[in-house]
Amino acid sequence: MSTSVGKPINRVDGYLKVTGGAKYSADFNLPQLAHAVIIQSSIASGRIHTIDTQAALLAPGVLAIITHLNAPKLNSVPDDLKPVQGKIGQQLLPLQDEIIYYNGQHIGVVIATTLGQATYAASLVRVEYELDNPIIDMMSLLSKAYPPKDPLGLGKDAVRGDIISGLADADVCIECCYTTPIEHHNPMELSATVANWNGDKVTLYDATQGINSTSTIVSLVLGIPKQNVRVLSYFVGGGFGCKGFTWSHTILAAIASRFVNRPVKLVVTRQQMFTSVGYRPKTLQNVTLGAIQEGILTVIRHHTINSTPLYEDFAEPCGSITKMLYECPNVEVTHRVVQVNLGTPTIMRAPGEASGTFALESAIDELAYALNLDPLELRLRNYAEKDPQKNLPWSSKSLYKCYQEGAERFGWSQRNPEVGSMRNFDLLVGWGMATAAYPVYNRPTAATVQILASGQARAISGTQDIGTGTYTVMTQIAADALGISVEQVHFELGDTQLPRASSSGGSSTAASVGSAVYLAAQQARDKLIAMAITDTASPLHGLDKTQVQVKDGYCYAEAQPQIGETYADILKRHHMDFVEVTSELEANTQKQYSMYAFGAHFAEVQVNPRTRTIRVTRFTSGFGAGRILNPKTARSQVIGGITFGISMALQENSVLDEHSGRFITASLADYHVPVHADTPAIETFFVEEQDTHINPIGVKGVGEIGIVGSAAAVANAIYHATGKRIRDLPITGDKLM
Repeated sequence: MSTSVGKPINRVDGYLKVTGGAKYSADFNLPQLAHAVIIQSSIASGRIHTIDTQAALLAPGVLAIITHLNAPKLNSVPDDLKPVQGKIGQQLLPLQDEIIYYNGQHIGVVIATTLGQATYAASLVRVEYELDNPIIDMMSLLSKAYPPKDPLGLGKDAVRGDIISGLADADVCIECCYTTPIEHHNPMELSATVANWNGDKVTLYDATQGINSTSTIVSLVLGIPKQNVRVLSYFVGGGFGCKGFTWSHTILAAIASRFVNRPVKLVVTRQQMFTSVGYRPKTLQNVTLGAIQEGILTVIRHHTINSTPLYEDFAEPCGSITKMLYECPNVEVTHRVVQVNLGTPTIMRAPGEASGTFALESAIDELAYALNLDPLELRLRNYAEKDPQKNLPWSSKSLYKCYQEGAERFGWSQRNPEVGSMRNFDLLVGWGMATAAYPVYNRPTAATVQILASGQARAISGTQDIGTGTYTVMTQIAADALGISVEQVHFELGDTQLPRASSSGGSSTAASVGSAVYLAAQQARDKLIAMAITDTASPLHGLDKTQVQVKDGYCYAEAQPQIGETYADILKRHHMDFVEVTSELEANTQKQYSMYAFGAHFAEVQVNPRTRTIRVTRFTSGFGAGRILNPKTARSQVIGGITFGISMALQENSVLDEHSGRFITASLADYHVPVHADTPAIETFFVEEQDTHINPIGVKGVGEIGIVGSAAAVANAIYHATGKRIRDLPITGDKLM
């Protein structure tokens, strides 16, 4: 058997990427291509009184300008549409009326022969508004918070036990308020769509985390059959959630292309990314913890409020991890929303878990100090041996090993528990830690595998590679299941004409698509073996299929390896060009086990006591995440997530002008994310974990879990260094003064 799974092989698409051969959505330049530029509202509340396009229409190269005055009527997306079918970014459809709900709302699109011409013409459009006073500050409206309509059920309230008795039983109780700011996704690749109509059918080259979701939403909104919307996305330069749903720019590109009867490219600018594709909403989280003196939790209460737009509800499920992470008899989790004049938030790497664990894991650290207990010891004393919310056994859980090995690698036993006691010359040194957990999702997916007469194989699935290494790990899975080398496998994705797959989000792609590819490859292998053992001309004739093994494409008798033949031999003798099998994997709906990946973070910070400059100088993280398909790509994912968490802790903050509702930090010059100099050496490891319950290949996924808890680990380290507990992210030097 080939054994490429589990090996740190290089990305199979790496050569294309480093040589510029990988084509992203905006790289497709079709004949007669026109360019579209979005016009955005400059107010946050009111209505368009007049919109004057006359001068813009006379500008060189302009083909058309679409506003609410001449835009086609669009269909709303049904409320009962299942998320696996498709999800629209915001229910507010573009260019349908004159009402303005937020600054940056799309109010028009200019189409011209060149990008420069379209950009210039857009600057000539004059808009007069009837102004209303916008509601921007969530904190001034907390009394108006209400339970959200939450079709996904992520923001659902949860209660177990009795909170009042839990508080009464506690010897020590802490109650703290934590806040996280609005944060924006900033993938390297801007959101972009190239649209091209051919009769009543449209092809979209779209930067999306879900080609099939995009196809569904566009077909519904435009009112055309789904089979008439083909979406192509061969490479995606990061998404982190902002490309997880279908946003207005994709719909506008399709409308614009049909309007001018030629291909149209629409690329969202970096500034427009801050208003066009969602964001992580601001949260206010009140956490109450109680414990007896021995450190056993008696109560956990976690109440979250986040901002949502005026026209729909979006709940950031900060308490989703709180419900299950620690053994505690009395738990209460609630989510509420406050309406403001902003666009719709969206999922952002570990939505809910990232923000929620900052509050929960910071509070656990605070409780540890109040109890005079080591923060790791407090977590161990409340270790959940089964899911306390669902009352189910874990499909597998290696968190204890993550704690143990992580602490040993980091040197946690050398930590002086007294705050401000550790130093590196004149710098204050702090050590902090936190727990990570993320659920396992298995989503419906199909894949096809062909074994070719050449001895090579082709595996296909209508998924997408958002930079995580999907091309590579699917190639590895197919190669191992077929018993051939990775060089002999070609994996194809990124086209809705391929077998349907779900969106790439929630760390689900490796588990879902990988399982479908594995099953299809195994069945194709078995099909060829069956052809051989029933063929009198085959040296394997008469053997049972269990007696036949495959190595390097050679099918042989296990007892007598010299007896056998290749895949190519079997196919050529039967005059077949290939054998093909399609496998469909249903969503895992089992209710016997609770399925999560777990991890532990250990962080070191150094703080200059004079300037209050904070640097993360060391980070160690370990994870139990099922079968690791490729340690190299997996490590890349968790390092990316940890860096995200460091960024969340120290830098990311979307600043709003509360008068205009405009984001002041609408560029990478002002919206800060870590560069190499800000990022320490990050040590990661994976605990070996075999889980036979989650899916056929035992994979949990690692795209999200790196960020979960990592911001809290940094915050806890800063407290240990300085004695100042900062509960409002990001933690900047001025807050330590």
